[in-house]
Amino acid sequence: MTGYYDYVLGLIPAALIGVTAVLTLVGLSPTSAMSAGAAAAAAVMAHALFVRAPVTGDGSAVAEASRPGRGDTGRGGGSSA
Repeated sequence: MTGYYDYVLGLIPAALIGVTAVLTLVGLSPTSAMSAGAAAAAAVMAHALFVRAPVTGDGSAVAEASRPGRGDTGRGGGSSA
């Protein structure tokens, strides 16, 4: 079963190669076309990392455990040594 991140992994090289090829065929210099293709691939990666960030479950367990005094270990854990 393919998910969002499987598509992202396929879209990164496709964006780099596809945008570069199209812009080169249109007449842009290969250096500028490669820069634009790299920017498109970087935009795909940025979207996958920051807009649709990978989280485990609903994310509340990670946020709850990272708050001070809420985890099982540490100063506020409730266990005394």
